[in-house]
Amino acid sequence: MDYLWAPWRIEYIRRDKSEEEKCIFCQKPSEDDDEENLIVYRGKYTFVLMNLFPYNNGHLMIAPYRHTSDFLSLTDDENREMTKLTQVSLRVLETCLSPQGYNIGLNLGSVSGAGIADHLHQHIVPRWLGDTNFMPIIGHTKVMIDGLKETWKELHDGFIRIQDTGNSD
Repeated sequence: MDYLWAPWRIEYIRRDKSEEEKCIFCQKPSEDDDEENLIVYRGKYTFVLMNLFPYNNGHLMIAPYRHTSDFLSLTDDENREMTKLTQVSLRVLETCLSPQGYNIGLNLGSVSGAGIADHLHQHIVPRWLGDTNFMPIIGHTKVMIDGLKETWKELHDGFIRIQDTGNSD
């Protein structure tokens, strides 16, 4: 059996959960500060935000505005837009961060590893050769190449450029 160690995520695990009464996927888009909330793009039915506790730089999540944990309950519009925003997100990540690969997926239900099981969301994790080097395993340190706010600005601007060129339709 192989093990994937992610010790940099311990901050997420140990955080004070008593203050998390509201669903972040409902709360964040209802506020007006996209940069603070790490929302890089808003669609009509779904939105794209950065993960506050990323596995890698540019770790994005796409979620419907509607609070649901049931993938089968997605409307056709939500499903289409989620798929389209996955494609647009890949274009933006390619342009801005040049990853060599991706992990894309949904964790449906807490037993599948969903940290927030009550509101479905799809992860897009950019990957680079060597991003699972010895630092996180031996040194319990994850090397992040850029800050969250700097990456937010770059990706947010990337979504605007894609939209302006008509590649998001």
